[in-house]
Amino acid sequence: MTTSARGTLLGVLMIVVLVGAGGRALWLWLDKPIARVSISGDLRHVSAGYLQQELAPLVRGHTWLSISLADLREEARNIGWLREVSVSRQWPNALRFELYEQDPVARWNDSSLLNSRGQPFPPGPVTDLGRRLPDLGGPQDTGREVLSYYDSLRRTLADLGLTITQLRLEPRGAWRFQVDDGVWVILGRADLDARLARFIAAWKRQLGEQASRIRYIDLRYPNGVSVAWHGETATTSSQ
Repeated sequence: MTTSARGTLLGVLMIVVLVGAGGRALWLWLDKPIARVSISGDLRHVSAGYLQQELAPLVRGHTWLSISLADLREEARNIGWLREVSVSRQWPNALRFELYEQDPVARWNDSSLLNSRGQPFPPGPVTDLGRRLPDLGGPQDTGREVLSYYDSLRRTLADLGLTITQLRLEPRGAWRFQVDDGVWVILGRADLDARLARFIAAWKRQLGEQASRIRYIDLRYPNGVSVAWHGETATTSSQ
């Protein structure tokens, strides 16, 4: 290799070293401790104070450029009441969280809430939802199925002026629901549409006028319904 070539190569290597050193210095200058965290989003149930308290440990000890936004997003999604999260950097040393809150549509199995996609989530710090929610229940991973059937029943019974206050799917697949905090209706596992039609007919014909006296209505019969009355041990059948 000629002296000229060696000189050229040495010059290139020096430029690379200087650029690398400059880039490293620039990175260190930019990668400052995170000084500010801002939160935006449509927050109806949880407070910004609660979310700041939950987010603070996730960013503590990290620097602005070194922190992984993807990992931070996944950790933030585990905070109670958050359905989705987006995170971005803001110059010069801040992070911005855009938060999407859960949308509770029902209570679930006496300990959780259910969102509009049929996914359960813990109620966390929220005790007042501002409105009463239906009380639903079922085996694990059946939230979407139970919510879908609740919506179907609600539409079907709307013309009767009835409100479904509870709906249960039992482990063996049987359905039962409660109307207006009073009468329980036992549908069972099979022929649900036919049994529900029988309930509607019986309610219109006679049972609706006697609702305050009824404990439950059992539709698990080929024909008619069985009615249990408050204060009576026996049941009566209606065709």
